[in-house]
Amino acid sequence: MEIKITQEKENALFGRKEIEGHVEANSVPSRLDVIDSLAEKFGVSGDCIKIKKIAGKFGSQAFGIKANIYSSKESKESIERKKKKDGNVRAEVKTEEPAEKPVEEKNEISTEEVPKEEPKESSENKPEEESKE
Repeated sequence: MEIKITQEKENALFGRKEIEGHVEANSVPSRLDVIDSLAEKFGVSGDCIKIKKIAGKFGSQAFGIKANIYSSKESKESIERKKKKDGNVRAEVKTEEPAEKPVEEKNEISTEEVPKEEPKESSENKPEEESKE
């Protein structure tokens, strides 16, 4: 995948490069593919790159990309917010079984009997009394 950089801005306050570019592809490129391509192009680790946006238009094979490239992983983690979609990009799936929690038995059953309510009879169910006086 070839990313063409359209704008590169150095942000000294945050210690990062702000990159904008575009890529031609048949489908939306994955974040992992974009990170790998940018890491190779700029000579940094993939952990130092934060993808901000991958956007395309319907029917087009051109996708716009915005990313921030930090000098170190620590500076990235201190500045950028963590999101679910970014959290497990490079993490390996761990198959640990959860520890069993002790079951606490709570018997809060009352020994008192609750009086049962009898259903109220409606006027429709009652036989009509004939009153002749």
